[in-house]
Amino acid sequence: MKVAVITGASQGLGAGFVAAYRKLGYGVVATSRTIAPVNDADVVTVQGDIADPATAERVIAAAVERFGRVDTLINNAGIFVAKPFTEYTADDYATVTGINLTGFFRITQLAIPHMLAQGGGHIVNITTSLVDNADSRVPAALASLTKGGLQSVTKGLAIEYATRGVRVNAVAPGTIKTPMHPEESHQVLAGLHPVGRMGEVSDIVDAVVYLENAPFVTGEILHVDGGMSAGH
Repeated sequence: MKVAVITGASQGLGAGFVAAYRKLGYGVVATSRTIAPVNDADVVTVQGDIADPATAERVIAAAVERFGRVDTLINNAGIFVAKPFTEYTADDYATVTGINLTGFFRITQLAIPHMLAQGGGHIVNITTSLVDNADSRVPAALASLTKGGLQSVTKGLAIEYATRGVRVNAVAPGTIKTPMHPEESHQVLAGLHPVGRMGEVSDIVDAVVYLENAPFVTGEILHVDGGMSAGH
């Protein structure tokens, strides 16, 4: 049985990824700060803050202990704080870089050796369309700084491991209907997209499943954003 490790897995996109990988027949190790145990022998849940490297160690250890392997890592955990640049606080900086960058860094370092040992694997980083398409209506420098870093390292790692069977891709969503966005904000958020509506969780899940089943695709930044990255 192949095994997917998914961060930020308790709701929204993360919960969608858990369901999709189970449907593909994968065992899943799902982590978030608030995740609850589930009634499925092939889903292991690990509570913890991904900004703490000790959480990454526990998650990968759980995958190896329960399933003996790691095939796919979905770096989905992320936080988005939109503020004018000079209003970000030291706490904002620590929180956003902790989850978006440190959260990616340690768990990916720990997963790759297992992928190499078994002859291959797949990493998907969830970024944001704002990285390629800054929008004056959404001042989000910390998203650009952190998710932009993830987007660059996606290509860097794809090339570093290209001959060794580990593929690395990213999905850059527009604004998706998840619990992160309260209902009353939906109309305004819909207007940020050229197609005039927000995306659904299924749009992003389908993109990740496509990448999972695309052995010739690596180093790809797949925009699923209602046209945002193309223009306005």
